[in-house]
Amino acid sequence: MQFLSERRLDDTVLEREFALSDVSGYLWTPASVSSPEHAPLILLGHPGRLGPMYPRLVARARAAIGLGFGAATIELPGTGARSGSGPIEQGRAALQQTIKAGARPTEEIIDSFILPLADQAVPEWRAVVDALFELPEFGGPVGYSGGVIAIGTRLAIVEPRVTAAGLFAGSYIPRTILEEARQVTIPLHVLLQWDDEGNDRQRALELFDAFGSKEKTLQANLGGHTGVPQFAGDDAARFFARHLQTADRRLRSPSSTAAEGHQTPR
Repeated sequence: MQFLSERRLDDTVLEREFALSDVSGYLWTPASVSSPEHAPLILLGHPGRLGPMYPRLVARARAAIGLGFGAATIELPGTGARSGSGPIEQGRAALQQTIKAGARPTEEIIDSFILPLADQAVPEWRAVVDALFELPEFGGPVGYSGGVIAIGTRLAIVEPRVTAAGLFAGSYIPRTILEEARQVTIPLHVLLQWDDEGNDRQRALELFDAFGSKEKTLQANLGGHTGVPQFAGDDAARFFARHLQTADRRLRSPSSTAAEGHQTPR
């Protein structure tokens, strides 16, 4: 991992832009020189280009730092400087054209965009976590927060360091992901905007029902995609505080079997 820039946003937040192969992103950590080592890390998922999403991502990173965590995000495949004419871009274009025409996207159109996106993004997220765990700041539990919900679902299955996920049901969901969801067992907090014009509400409810987690919460609020109420964000923060801080204390305990097992990253 190569850090391209570093700046203090204020007295509390240090921002570093990084590159890992062709993946770019941001890492936010406490600005204090006495920042804790091996802190929990929250991966900030998002559905669009990193540039337009940046202000909202910084706000979410500040909330994570307020809990004593670090936060990171990446540019998704097929967006920003990573855009091109591959299957992800072609699938996205077909989905956008269908929605613009006022038609309901078919399963084939949804699959053509979301599945290649998840297939590429999930290994990239795992590689980023590997690189961040080489830094002294991290080594605690990892949380995934946001969308694309198919990416978060897949990551919750294949990445053992992700111990809790706060998922935003704001994107289309392939039926394949419904089947995979039965393998998810970590605690979940799912946010659903009831009137989200870019989301299939019924499919989102089916996904929540399919999750195999013994602890899962669905919070549904009236409003569109960008109308998430402040208290919903506060509830998500409490979810991560409850699960990542508890797991972090367990990992730090020298007598804990979890701590012993954590010495060798999986």
